[in-house]
Amino acid sequence: MVTRPWTHWATSTDLVSLRLPAHDAGTSLAGRALGQALLGSTFVLDPFDAYAAGLVSNPNVVVAGSIGAGKSTVVKMMIDRALERGRRVVVIDPKGEYGDLGRCHGARTVALGRDGWCDPFPADPDEARELVRALLGAARGSPLTSDEHYVLDHVDRTAPVCPGVSRLAALFESFEPALTSSEASARRDLALVLYRFVRGDLAGLFSGSGAPLDFSGDLVVVDLSAQWSSSTFHVAALSAVAAAQRVVHDEGSARYLVLDESWAMLNDEQTVRWLQGSWKLARSRGLSHVLVLHRWSDVASAGDAGSASRERARGLLRECETSWLFRQPPDEARDMAMALDLIDLETRYLTSLPKGVALVRYGEHRSIVRVIPDERDLAFVDTDSAMRASQR
Repeated sequence: MVTRPWTHWATSTDLVSLRLPAHDAGTSLAGRALGQALLGSTFVLDPFDAYAAGLVSNPNVVVAGSIGAGKSTVVKMMIDRALERGRRVVVIDPKGEYGDLGRCHGARTVALGRDGWCDPFPADPDEARELVRALLGAARGSPLTSDEHYVLDHVDRTAPVCPGVSRLAALFESFEPALTSSEASARRDLALVLYRFVRGDLAGLFSGSGAPLDFSGDLVVVDLSAQWSSSTFHVAALSAVAAAQRVVHDEGSARYLVLDESWAMLNDEQTVRWLQGSWKLARSRGLSHVLVLHRWSDVASAGDAGSASRERARGLLRECETSWLFRQPPDEARDMAMALDLIDLETRYLTSLPKGVALVRYGEHRSIVRVIPDERDLAFVDTDSAMRASQR
């Protein structure tokens, strides 16, 4: 009797269509394996090494799949191997799931608001001004008007920024007198948004006493669980991402920037606009963005079909040259296929992959990989321990 070890059979025609040879030799890159190619050898994949070897054209990565399919496991394994190879890593952790990994590497977890405030603004005044616009637009939920652009640029060029004082606090001080006016104006509208950052619901995240949080170090886990359930999560996440990128730019070292639950950021048009610029500079800055999301439908709510906002979010995914795609239900697989230009056979694979197995796309190459944590990985990859403990 023949026992079926997989959820389906693949014919030789299927393998050719997936660009898989009869024996998958993997990437031929050096390093600790992430798992086993089902048709051959152990599987090693580092986006910077893959870029250096000409396997991919950029170091950006997307990891997608249903809850419990294996996303968090492979991301944490990627981080651990990156640290071994001298990479640096910043994790935007919206649900507090990377604490064990941080402790394994002796890294501290920092929480915006609890442990201090974040200064995300780069030294370049034009880049800093662009980030101010993105943050204000993201907080308000709409882009700045032409009048607001003009007024903000004028004030930002003249407002003094003292050491230890956040850029947003300095701007608010300049705009605050407009709050006493009963007449609508660009100055008053900007003052109202800035008030939220300095004294309102966003106070303590972007200004405060003492020095801002330090995002340097081999591994930094930014815990945003306090903001996760709030409507301002994408603003806090955008600031943390910008602060991490500032460290990368200043230190000039290869770094991973992991954006878990990234759909919450991709749902905001102002945030996506700003991220587009970061994507374009990924190679020159030695930065690998790792987007982790459950399903495309979470991102699709960024706008109507064919809208500019949805196309921008879709463009960011397509510019991730490496994809780890775990199991998806049929309707989500079809949506993901449209977002990433998957062929029909790849789409069918997504609906039937067993737990812990991924379709990995890197450049023109494809591999079906079973993720296999080693003994070291087991100390930090288990995200279900709390659930099991509650059932004892």
